[in-house]
Amino acid sequence: MRLLAENLVIARGGRVLLEDLSFKVERGEALIVTGPNGVGKTTLLRTIVGYLTPLSGSIEVKNGEPERELAEQSHYVGHLNGVKSTLSVADNLAFWRDYLATREQGETVSASLERLGLQGLEDIPAGFLSAGQKRRLSLARLLLARRPIWILDEPTASLDVASQGTFAGLVEEHMKRGGLAVMATHIAIAVNGARELALVPAGEMA
Repeated sequence: MRLLAENLVIARGGRVLLEDLSFKVERGEALIVTGPNGVGKTTLLRTIVGYLTPLSGSIEVKNGEPERELAEQSHYVGHLNGVKSTLSVADNLAFWRDYLATREQGETVSASLERLGLQGLEDIPAGFLSAGQKRRLSLARLLLARRPIWILDEPTASLDVASQGTFAGLVEEHMKRGGLAVMATHIAIAVNGARELALVPAGEMA
């Protein structure tokens, strides 16, 4: 499997943010997208997963599952956690388990919570969690269904050092299974073997 982007031109609010952008990510690889605030990191990720349409260029999956759209092969976790405050921690994950129903199921709700260090909090309303716990709850849904492509926006925001290490381990495990990941961040993510794509504003390409 390969995620291939060619000659992308991406705009937001009528302003071109990125132009002539090409990259590829092979199975078993991780790409970390960096760059200054406002350069278009989030817009790029939303374009990859199909929420936005580029002005020109293409994004496609090679040797994937041609009968499934890219979004159906992907987990997208945005910079907002998507946590329902009035639902319990376990019910939040149960919602995502049902929403993400796929042909290849992943780990159970309880196992996913344990992997992210949230065991014992299953019955607590998610609104009572700390910022770091909410982020871990958001990331736990990556484990519920096996999808080969992870698109993650600021995945380690609000995480302490130990939780950052746990997350990096999950990404490396995903890579070893043949998955690929694209992550936007302004915080260093210590994923072994990850490559960096440093974005620069349109018109400033060397």
